[in-house]
Amino acid sequence: LHVSTQANVTNKESAKIWVSLGAERLVLARELSLQEIKDIKEAVGENVEIETFVHGAMCVSYSGRCLLSNYLTGRDSNKGACAQPCRWDYVMYRKHIDGNNVDYLPIEEDERGTYILNSKDLCLVNYIKELSEAGITSLKVEGRMKSAYYVATVINTYRRAIDNLYNNKEPDFDYVEELEKTSNRSFTTGFYFGSKDNINLDSSKYKQTYDFIAVIAEDSKDGYVLIEHRNKFKLGDELEILSSTSSFNKTIVLTDIKDEKGNNVEEVKRVKERVYIKTDLPLLKGDILRKKL
Repeated sequence: LHVSTQANVTNKESAKIWVSLGAERLVLARELSLQEIKDIKEAVGENVEIETFVHGAMCVSYSGRCLLSNYLTGRDSNKGACAQPCRWDYVMYRKHIDGNNVDYLPIEEDERGTYILNSKDLCLVNYIKELSEAGITSLKVEGRMKSAYYVATVINTYRRAIDNLYNNKEPDFDYVEELEKTSNRSFTTGFYFGSKDNINLDSSKYKQTYDFIAVIAEDSKDGYVLIEHRNKFKLGDELEILSSTSSFNKTIVLTDIKDEKGNNVEEVKRVKERVYIKTDLPLLKGDILRKKL
């Protein structure tokens, strides 16, 4: 029995009640500090697993209590249909007592804008040791409505970071820089360390430094690999590899592109078009190619 973050477990007393009802794992609310998580772990004991969010979208409502989307649009956040009203650009209007005139009153946290409910994304990839020492046994990524490219990038990064930590290896690439290659709203450590820099006041739009270009359709062989189009690419482009293998972050310069009939191709832009590209790298089916923006 796992208790969801929807249960809003924010203290050790509620945690102990869930354990008394048979819970084997508690997915804690996002609003807790690392010290509060330690306190809950000590209260429930070693036999109860603790899971916490470490990456992805943050909501301004308390975990499991989001009513804003339901109230404004009729779409229930707690049933997976959130309209994300916390990302909207808010303004205020004042109606005069005579009812004839209306004043526009901009809401400004400061001079940068009015996205006063728009949280940055959570990112704790550089704090896995601290999370482990606090008794957290499972790291949770917010991935609702995310692309395969997003999931692959985030999970690959955290998997490598965890492995490096437990094998006593220094980071062999910049984890945050890698995570910036897919969609994000800038990063924060949330409430774990008492951070107050949680709100992105500039824009609610996602940003990223790389585009998802193609997915490997078959294992490479004989100096070529079959790939399937996701975004436009052409001869001369330099593509970077996203993979769980040693090919990770290596690059390919496109010097030779052929269609499935062996004809030379200069540009690939048709949806899911399949072509062969020249490479001696050992690429596997499911690996991803991306291009710097």
